[in-house]
Amino acid sequence: MATGTVKLHRVLRAPPERVYRAFLEPDAVARWLPPYGFTCQVHHLEARVGGSHRMSFRNFGTGNSHSFGGEYLELVPSRKLRYSDRFDDQNLPGEMQVTVELRQVACGTEIAIAQEGIPEVIPVEMCYLGWQESLEQLAKLVEPEIPG
Repeated sequence: MATGTVKLHRVLRAPPERVYRAFLEPDAVARWLPPYGFTCQVHHLEARVGGSHRMSFRNFGTGNSHSFGGEYLELVPSRKLRYSDRFDDQNLPGEMQVTVELRQVACGTEIAIAQEGIPEVIPVEMCYLGWQESLEQLAKLVEPEIPG
């Protein structure tokens, strides 16, 4: 049964265009999305409405991994992303939906994330903690202004 929801809010010192790209470029996703202690391999990412994505997170300490993938449901450049996720593991049933909304503000980008349909066996607070760690890494990726 999929019942859990997490909502997050953050302001990043980066333009919406850069934050948006970080959700859609495979190398960027692999860099910031896995929570601390995990690595990520992006197997496939087709960033278009109806396109799909597939990746694996590997626990660096134990070597155990879990794979998941889904479909891009809505893409509004620099403003909104909505996609589905489904775990390959039959013990983690159901389909999650993630909505990411970006809004330009005076100091950068306001980001609001909602992840709905988290499988019941996953503690919601663990998802929330993982997202907080991921967003810290996202900030470290998108905030630096490095001259070309």
